[in-house]
Amino acid sequence: MKYHRIVTTGLALVLALVVSSGLAIAAGKPAPSGKVNINTATAQQLTVLPGVGEKLAARIVDYRQKAGGFKNVSELMNVQGIGEKNLAKIQAFLTTSGETAKPAAGK
Repeated sequence: MKYHRIVTTGLALVLALVVSSGLAIAAGKPAPSGKVNINTATAQQLTVLPGVGEKLAARIVDYRQKAGGFKNVSELMNVQGIGEKNLAKIQAFLTTSGETAKPAAGK
């Protein structure tokens, strides 16, 4: 019984990763090849994130300017339109330091 639970949990995690990484491709967007710095990325650069369109990207930039930047990725939940589910979809692609990665080639 314990083995079954471990296998089921593992499969659920793998499926979640596949689905979340595939969202950008399904939306016709190339996924970032690395991390997107939410403190320096332009609105256009933010739109490569799964589920982030032009309006949400503009709200992220607006919030960042008013708040003076993000101390951590979870602060994105202060932006209207980003909740726990949305953050979970994009969190693997985000950072608060370093350079923003370029979109993956091929799309």
